[in-house]
Amino acid sequence: MKRLIALMGCTLALSGLIGCAVNPVTGKNQFSLVSAEDEVSIGSQNYGPSQQSQGGRYVVDPELSVYVNQVGQKLAAVSDRPQLPYEFVVLNNGVPNAWALPGGKLAINRGLLVELKDESQLAAVLGHEITHAAARHGALQQTQNILVNTGVMVAGVAAATQDSEYAGLAVGAVGVGANAWMSKYSRSHELESDKYGIEYMIRAGYDPMGAVELQETFVKLSEGRQSNWLDGLFASHPPSQERVAANRIMAQAHPGGVRNKAAFERATAQLRKDQAAYAQYDKALAAASNKKYADAMSLVDSAIKQQPKENLFWELKGKLLLQEDKKDEAISALTKAVQANPEYVVPYVYRGIAYQQTGKNAQAEKDLITAQQLLPTQLATYYLGEVSLAQGKRSEAAKYFQQAAQGGGELGNAAKSKLASLGIQ
Repeated sequence: MKRLIALMGCTLALSGLIGCAVNPVTGKNQFSLVSAEDEVSIGSQNYGPSQQSQGGRYVVDPELSVYVNQVGQKLAAVSDRPQLPYEFVVLNNGVPNAWALPGGKLAINRGLLVELKDESQLAAVLGHEITHAAARHGALQQTQNILVNTGVMVAGVAAATQDSEYAGLAVGAVGVGANAWMSKYSRSHELESDKYGIEYMIRAGYDPMGAVELQETFVKLSEGRQSNWLDGLFASHPPSQERVAANRIMAQAHPGGVRNKAAFERATAQLRKDQAAYAQYDKALAAASNKKYADAMSLVDSAIKQQPKENLFWELKGKLLLQEDKKDEAISALTKAVQANPEYVVPYVYRGIAYQQTGKNAQAEKDLITAQQLLPTQLATYYLGEVSLAQGKRSEAAKYFQQAAQGGGELGNAAKSKLASLGIQ
């Protein structure tokens, strides 16, 4: 049945969307509902929101991102689609993961960088992700999803490409981000990305044994069933001995190449130095989730003492102070989080809430609108309704509460109650 659908798609045009094309990497014919031009547009539109929803950019040591981008661009230049507008960023997220959006927009988490040993292993990660973008794997995966679940993904794509800043609010934040586009790659896509990623490594002068070692590490960690790994990279890139063996055959056929261990160690020195602080932060998050707020505060203060430039530490401190009803102190901590990374959404949301709760509605409105411009969320939308209500703007408040109600859950029910109080069903 799937084969019949594909054959029909190659001979017919359905609203100008269906067609066959040649895979730029493998040279094989493939069936896709997403054009190459749309890939670039989709990647660009989802890149910022995808970063925001996963911790934002790592900013403590900006030179690390410069270094990762240099390595990525070196590999992209020798790929089969060097003309794509490639970008590489380091995300401020402790989960070991990396991903690629359609059109060449890539990211790697700081949590994965600290597990790597040298530049060749970094090149293996980035080469693999570049292949996902170059071979159009994200678009192909979603084409399959659309064929199986007609309308579901189409609606998501439509939401993600709307001009409305509240597109996709009903599903949590924004329409289609990194998780949706990479979902779970097929076995063939993973093996293809391993193969051509290694080829890009070789073309760029790297030792392909880095890719073998990387997969060996992943297999070992997956066997240990470390939950943070299973929630990250392994969810979309499952490791296997088959992949290790295939990588080894390629590497042994192309011995040599650079490892650049010293350069990698210099570039990641600050990140590695701060691992103790991030460990304290992770413990603080766990304590807070168990409502052990005093313990969480002590742990996050310890993390701040070790690395005062980390915006996530100040953000958590601000949230904890808000939990303790210490609103002025919370505003101070959240302001330090904003100052540390002015381009990250979460501190603006919580500082906006703190301002609203202290009656500083003008400041609250400014923060919440800034947050919505970075990443539309149900939480900021709801509190914009509260601010508008306090300012006597009933119709504007109703609009915000209606939007927040679409998100469902506890906050959605609170928004519905506000609408009922305004006489709106």
